[in-house]
Amino acid sequence: MNKTVLVVGAGLGGLASALRLAKRGFRVEVIEKNSQAGGRMNQIKKDGFTFDTGPSFFSMSYEFQEFAKDCNIDLPFNYFELDPLYTVNFSNSPKIFYLHKDIKKLAEQFRDIEPEFEANMTRYLRNSGKLFHDTVDLVIKNNFNSWFSYFTTLMRVNPIHIPVLFKSFWQEVRQNFSSTAARQIVSLVAFFLGRTPFDTMAIYTLLSYTEFKHDGYYNVEGGMYKIIEGLVAELKKEDVKITYNTEIEGYTQNNNKLDHLIDNEGKKWTADIVLINSDAAVFRSKIFKRKAYSEKKLDKMNWTMGYLTFYLGIKCKLHQVNHHNYYLGTNFEEYSNNVIQNPDTLQKPYYYVNVLSKNNPDCAPEACESLFFVCPVPNLQYKSNWDDKDSIVNSIIADFSNRIKKDIKPEIISKTIYTPLDWQSQYNLHRGSGLGLSHTMSQIGAFRPANFDEEFKNVFYVGASTIPGAGLPMAIISSKLACERIEKFSNS
Repeated sequence: MNKTVLVVGAGLGGLASALRLAKRGFRVEVIEKNSQAGGRMNQIKKDGFTFDTGPSFFSMSYEFQEFAKDCNIDLPFNYFELDPLYTVNFSNSPKIFYLHKDIKKLAEQFRDIEPEFEANMTRYLRNSGKLFHDTVDLVIKNNFNSWFSYFTTLMRVNPIHIPVLFKSFWQEVRQNFSSTAARQIVSLVAFFLGRTPFDTMAIYTLLSYTEFKHDGYYNVEGGMYKIIEGLVAELKKEDVKITYNTEIEGYTQNNNKLDHLIDNEGKKWTADIVLINSDAAVFRSKIFKRKAYSEKKLDKMNWTMGYLTFYLGIKCKLHQVNHHNYYLGTNFEEYSNNVIQNPDTLQKPYYYVNVLSKNNPDCAPEACESLFFVCPVPNLQYKSNWDDKDSIVNSIIADFSNRIKKDIKPEIISKTIYTPLDWQSQYNLHRGSGLGLSHTMSQIGAFRPANFDEEFKNVFYVGASTIPGAGLPMAIISSKLACERIEKFSNS
C-alpha cells in the first residue's frame, strides 16, 4: 500500500511538495489554516480589483522548469521576463533609473555620476557569479544531516570566497562602486531577504548575479497568484484533497513518532508521514512545545523585518509609472540602520510600488489601476502598536503622489492595509516577521531549523524558515530537499 502524507500548510513549498510526492505514488492530503491556498503568496479580490498580496516577481525561473520536469507536467502558468527589472527614484531628484540587464544600457544612466560604472559592474557581477556557481549546488541545493556534514561541505567551496564571510553586503558593494546612487541601487536586493545591506552577509551579493546576469526577474500573466492556482489544479488531477479553514492546535505521539495532529475543531489527522509547511521554528514552538524553540528563545533568534503592505484601486491610469518601482529617500544609511528597530524611521518612508494592472489589465476595471505598496518596517518585537497605520499609509501616498506629479488620493476607490499584526495572525509569523528567520551566519545551512524533526522520525519541514531559506525559488528547492528526505524515510 502506498504511504500517506499529510501536508500542513498550502503555501508554495507545501503545494510543490504535495505534487512531487503525489507524482511519486504517495497518497497526499493537504490541510490549510486559511480559506484559500498560497500562504503569503496570496491574492485579494475586492471592489473589482485583483491584488497580489506578497511576492510580485520571481527569479531563477529554471528552478520552476526543473520542478515541472520532475513532476512530468507542463508548467501550469505563463510568465514573461521583465525589462527593465525595476525602476529607482530618489526623493531629491526627478531622475528615474531603469534597471536593465543590458549593462551598457544600464551604465549610460550613470555616465555623469560614475563614468566607470560599466567596468565596475562587470567586475562586480563576475565576482558574484563565481560566488553563485561555487556555492549554489553545494550549499543551497543540499540536505545536511549534521553540522559536521555542513562544515565538510563548506570546505569544498573555493577558499577564494572566505573574505565575503566577514563582510556585509554594503561593504562589498562599496568596494566596487564609487557613487552613492550606484551603491544604494545595487544593494537594494538585500532587502529581498528581509534585512538591510548593512546586516546582510556579503555572500548574498550572489543575488546580484541572478538579477542582472544569470536569469533576471519574471512576472506571471494574470498575476503571481496564477502560480498557486496552477499548482492547485495539478493537485486536483492527482486527487489530492485540500481542506481549508483547518488550523492545527495539538498532537499525540507514540514514542518517537507523531501519531495524530489535532485541529481547531478537535478533529484528529493522521498519516504515515507529516510535512509541515507552517514556519519551521514557530510550529516547533507553538505546537510541539520544544524547549529549544520557546517564545523566549524565539525572540533571541534573528528575524526578518516586518512589512506594511497596502493595496489601492484607483480610478485613473498611471502611464508615467512602470510595473515595478522603488522610491528611496536621502538618508539611505541612516534609514537602513534604523528601520528594523526604530519606528520613528517610518515617517521617512522608503517603499516599493507594483502596478499589477500595467501588464495585467484584467486585474483592474477599465481606465483603473491596481497598486500594491510595500514598506519595510520594524516587526512586532520593536513596534507592537499599529494604531498609526493610516497616518503612515497617508504619508506614503502623499510622497508617491508628489514623485509622480499626480495626486492619487482623490482617485482611490479601494484600500486594504496589512500591518505586521495582520501578517502574524494570518500566517503564524513570529512577531510579524515578513520572511521568517533571517539569513545570518548562525541561521543558514545546518544552523537553520532542520527540514527533519529532531524527535519525530516521520515529521519533516518545508518553507522559508528551514533550508535553504526565503524566496519563491528557495521554496521550490526546499520542496525538493524535503521530498528527498521523505522518500529516503519511506524506503528505510
